[in-house]
Amino acid sequence: MLPMQPSDIFFNEHGRLRSGWRLAVFGGIFLVATSFVSAILVFALVLAYGPDKAQAILEGSWGFAAQEFIFLVAAVGIGFLCQKLFEDLPPRALGWALHTRWLRDWFIGSLFGAGTLILAALVATISGGFSFTLTAPQMFPAVLQTLVFSCLVFIFAAASEEALFRGYPLQTMTRAKLILVGIVITSLAFALAHQGNPNQDISKAVRVLAFTNTALAGVWLAVAYLRTRSLWLPLGLHWAWNWMMAAVLGLPVSGITNLTPHPLMRAKDLGPVWVTGGAYGIEGGAACTVALLLSTILIWRTKLLSPTQEMKELTSHEIPKQPQPRWLPD
Repeated sequence: MLPMQPSDIFFNEHGRLRSGWRLAVFGGIFLVATSFVSAILVFALVLAYGPDKAQAILEGSWGFAAQEFIFLVAAVGIGFLCQKLFEDLPPRALGWALHTRWLRDWFIGSLFGAGTLILAALVATISGGFSFTLTAPQMFPAVLQTLVFSCLVFIFAAASEEALFRGYPLQTMTRAKLILVGIVITSLAFALAHQGNPNQDISKAVRVLAFTNTALAGVWLAVAYLRTRSLWLPLGLHWAWNWMMAAVLGLPVSGITNLTPHPLMRAKDLGPVWVTGGAYGIEGGAACTVALLLSTILIWRTKLLSPTQEMKELTSHEIPKQPQPRWLPD
């Protein structure tokens, strides 16, 4: 065994910057870039509308969409940059390529996402936690508008979070043969990113379950990525879960209630909060835990899902760094 060299702290046996450093570089650039752009956005809104109206815009649907747009562009752009500079990978390796199964993966993911949320709501309802009523027929034009608009918003928001958490960070750890480490890091980061959401101060049980379920959702989505090695399946799971929860069943999405003003159904929370999640929504309750565990197992074991050969090659191992040619004088 050769003695360890100082350079081994930074570079692996393939001549590549180690995955931990690659992850740190991605995270650092992302935080700086998004903070800078967000500060400019806030400054521009305050300058144009004044502080009160600017605050109202930022807390509404347009502010939510603007934030997700900034995160999506940054996560995809920095992901492309890191995988090219550090791993010599083409853009399609990031998981957004329109490969032969992309639409099928997205559709299956959408069915699984909606079905998993329905299972969670069913568990809570059978236990006496929820009752649902259909919105009055005269409100159906507003309901249709909510269903369509929120569909677009949730697809957009889900793409942003998938690019950030199941994009380059999880993928670079996977290529380094550190899949479990990558799942743990990205799932915990996913849960921590939702800690600032509203309506988590109901009880300690809800706070603990909300964090646990969000981390478990990160595992659920990471498993979906690993089964297909592209982001279309987790995108389908993610947006359909949120859309079914908020636009169809009228439940809060991680404590947020202002994105779907006219859902198809109205939910009445009958408690207890440790089952239903209370004002935070079903993601803060035990019914969600049960549904996510069952869905994760099913996605991991189903024969319906598999990666294309190209995506498997691009995501399963690191490409050894090629030595630079040395030009010698004639």
